[in-house]
Amino acid sequence: MLNSQLATELYWSLNDTPKSTRLKEKCTLMNLLTSLLRPTREASAHCDGPCGVYDPAQARIAAEAVLSMEKKIAALGDGQDLATINSRTRFIEIKEQQAEIAKHDLNVLWTDYFKPEHLEKYPDLGDKFWKIAKLCSKNKTEQDPANGEALLKAIEEIHNIFWATKGRDVPFYLANP
Repeated sequence: MLNSQLATELYWSLNDTPKSTRLKEKCTLMNLLTSLLRPTREASAHCDGPCGVYDPAQARIAAEAVLSMEKKIAALGDGQDLATINSRTRFIEIKEQQAEIAKHDLNVLWTDYFKPEHLEKYPDLGDKFWKIAKLCSKNKTEQDPANGEALLKAIEEIHNIFWATKGRDVPFYLANP
């Protein structure tokens, strides 16, 4: 009984204060907490590290998924039944997502890993990255397995250059040949 009396008194004491005053007090408190907890500096990196861990393998895997979806779309043909339309829609969505992932991962390599000394040894590196970004976009907008194959070939070139800059011989392979 005592607990319910306290709860009732507390309820009425809170409700005696005008609602707008209580709201202003809550906002002031939230503003204070927000300003105290907000970071004073912002930093960003591909993994919010910067971790220094780079590898073109993620782009290769995404490109393999692009090629796989291109082949599946081609195999569907022009069927207009509901199952074919649903499958085609899913395959296109996956293909576009994976092409964007490949583009992002390659952009991280280009902007965060490769340095001026790499450009001295590989003067066409900037052009290769520009062309590969265009290939990623082409795979998003078109449906042709030849585009996926071209993307994988371009990623293989980046793979070979990347590992050469590290002084390592890492063979390029496909998970789904």
